[in-house]
Amino acid sequence: MPITPATAGSTPASGSADTILLELVDEDGNTIGTAEKLSAHQPPGQLHRAFSVFLFDERGRLLIQRRALGKYHSPGVWSNTCCGHPYPGEAPFAAAARRTYEELGVSPSLLAEAGTVRYNHPDPESGLVEQEFNHLFVGMVQSPLRPDPDEVGETAFVTADELAVRHDKGPFSAWFMTVLDSARPAIKELTGPSAGW
Repeated sequence: MPITPATAGSTPASGSADTILLELVDEDGNTIGTAEKLSAHQPPGQLHRAFSVFLFDERGRLLIQRRALGKYHSPGVWSNTCCGHPYPGEAPFAAAARRTYEELGVSPSLLAEAGTVRYNHPDPESGLVEQEFNHLFVGMVQSPLRPDPDEVGETAFVTADELAVRHDKGPFSAWFMTVLDSARPAIKELTGPSAGW
């Protein structure tokens, strides 16, 4: 499978932004094609490859981010450290590391795979659908954040108890609890029993 560079896409003659393609997959995560990003999220949604990253500090606190208000999908809601979609042909691990750096200005340490999860989450606010085969990753953040304001509105490090309180007050992304719960075994292994995850 060819590797698509970060600048992949087609630039129309008008000079508008590159078309972003997602990798469509079957129920087992096998690649079956590509689709334009926004069209893949239109109801009922097309099953596509995604990733979610959970980074922790040395105290076992999870880095969460509030998505920038200018994002077309789930703007202004809190979510995990980083999430996104690999380019067609890009390994999920490489995409997770790349996108974490693009959004937050840090390279994860000890980044490790934490399994996969498949879900279908409609977003009532935008009307879009997250129909995803999601690759999960956990790791550490050990350098100062430099968030891109076009991507990230705010960041916070939270304990498991603090996250529960924040989540009860909302708003959080539709997919957040699904990916967090699926990554918990790897999170517990990384942070240890005293962190409470």
